[in-house]
Amino acid sequence: MELWINTFLFGILPYIALAVMVVGSIIRYDREPYTWRTGSSQLLRRRQLMWGSVLFHGGVLFLLMGHFVGLLTPHSIYQHVISAENKQLVAIIAGSLAGAVCLTGLILLMHRRFFDARIRQTSTINDNAVLIILFVQLMLGLATVPFSLAHGDAEVMLRLSAWAQGIFTFQPGIANYVAGLDWPYQVHLVLGMLIFLIFPFTRLVHMLSVPIRYVWRPGYQIVRSRKLGAGHG
Repeated sequence: MELWINTFLFGILPYIALAVMVVGSIIRYDREPYTWRTGSSQLLRRRQLMWGSVLFHGGVLFLLMGHFVGLLTPHSIYQHVISAENKQLVAIIAGSLAGAVCLTGLILLMHRRFFDARIRQTSTINDNAVLIILFVQLMLGLATVPFSLAHGDAEVMLRLSAWAQGIFTFQPGIANYVAGLDWPYQVHLVLGMLIFLIFPFTRLVHMLSVPIRYVWRPGYQIVRSRKLGAGHG
């Protein structure tokens, strides 16, 4: 049973999550383009929003880029420039700093959304759930730091890289790379795949947005009220 669970979580779920994210995002962008937005409440507590948004987005962009490059760059390429042990140390230091910045910004955003009555009334369940999930994911990421420091030989980093690269090269048995890893790593990976799964159904889709379409989008929108019938905006 344990082997089957490990195979499903780390050998099958990654493909399900990626497929849902890609196909779901395409369908949403095609069928509901006007929902492809963040639903900003910038008129309320604007200063706190600015600081929280800058810190969070700056930190999360660095983390995403670090994960993408760090996990998907083969060891055979970077070993001529830096050793696996030193690469892991750089990743720990840079990731910890970026994670702290990102977490600070997220806490500001969460405080603003959860403790301001007016903003809370405009928030949806999805909005609140996304913030909580991201908070837990950041905490799990930071929780892996002491475990990584305990593995100074970079074995865990190499296993995680092999797993991530194996997903995109369709290698069989990729779940074996992460079997037996310390629980923060495994939960961090599973929650990351959960984020991919819910991605098309939340405001997270705005991460893929470049406002080019506004150039040819009509200058007006039809706004229908659920209570009053139909109106124009």
